[in-house]
Amino acid sequence: HDALPISNNHVIEDASEMSIVVNDGREFSAKLVGKDPRKDLALVSFESKEHFPLAILGDSSSVKVGDWAIAVGNPLGLVSSVTMGIVSAVGRTGGPAGNINDFIQTDSAINQGNSGGALVNIRGEVVGINTWIASNTGGSVGLGFAIPINNAKKAIDDFISTGSIRYGWLGVSLLEADKDILNDIGVEGKKGAFVSQVFLGSPAD
Repeated sequence: HDALPISNNHVIEDASEMSIVVNDGREFSAKLVGKDPRKDLALVSFESKEHFPLAILGDSSSVKVGDWAIAVGNPLGLVSSVTMGIVSAVGRTGGPAGNINDFIQTDSAINQGNSGGALVNIRGEVVGINTWIASNTGGSVGLGFAIPINNAKKAIDDFISTGSIRYGWLGVSLLEADKDILNDIGVEGKKGAFVSQVFLGSPAD
């Protein structure tokens, strides 16, 4: 049987070999299905003669501030560590290395080694993938961030079907629409972005 664990790209990006270790200590050789640095997601696979229980993916769009949040992972190499807290915010931006996801922020303790692990709700449904922390010390200060699982669902499908994430594109270059530009084109008082270029043959064209 094939099993397909999801993780962060930064966990596996430099790996020449990968293995999956399950809770009873057995080890399985793993191979890469696909990875994407922009979304910091990766999918690997391994084969086993037995079925492993599957994590149930929840709906991260239903996550609200104040919800319980439980983080699972291997922080500092301590296997299957669990921490619990609440959701501080949803839709946070500004992740490391230009990550294009928005994030669920939680005070569930997330440390190095939690990356790629599950953030689950009180029903045990996976609502996020623990990804990064904001900290001056490198340890948890209650500012942990997880990629919403809904952001990963299409990525998982893309990895399985093509081995990479397929991005849409519009085919324009945008500039901030400042007051001078708005006045020059006669639309003062409006808000939006100014299309400075349209690429020939693009969807926008």
